[in-house]
Amino acid sequence: MPTYEYRCEACGHEFEKFQSITAAPIKQCPKCNKKRVKRLISTGAGLIFKGSGFYITDYRDAGYKEKVKSESGASTESKAEGTKTEAKATTESKPVVESKPKAKPKDVKK
Repeated sequence: MPTYEYRCEACGHEFEKFQSITAAPIKQCPKCNKKRVKRLISTGAGLIFKGSGFYITDYRDAGYKEKVKSESGASTESKAEGTKTEAKATTESKPVVESKPKAKPKDVKK
C-alpha cells in the first residue's frame, strides 16, 4: 500500500496518509477540519532489488554493450602482446647466479 501526500489549501498543513490504491482521496484536513485538501504528486519511493542477480548493467541498450565489447577486445589483445614481450625480455636478460649458503659464525671465547 502506498503513502500519499496531502496539503490543505486553507491552512497549508501538509501530511502523509498510508492508504490502499483503491481508497478515495482524503477531502478533510485533520488540523483545521476544512474540506480543501488536495493530493500532491510526489516522487514516490525508489525501486529496490534484493538478492543476487540484479545488476545495473542488465538493462543497458545493445549499442552500449557492443561498444564495451569492442573496447575490451582491443585492450585485451594489447595486454596479451605486452605480457609476451615482457616475459621474453625478463627471461633473456636475467643472468644465472648460484647462491652459496652463509657461513656460520665461529664461537668466540673470552
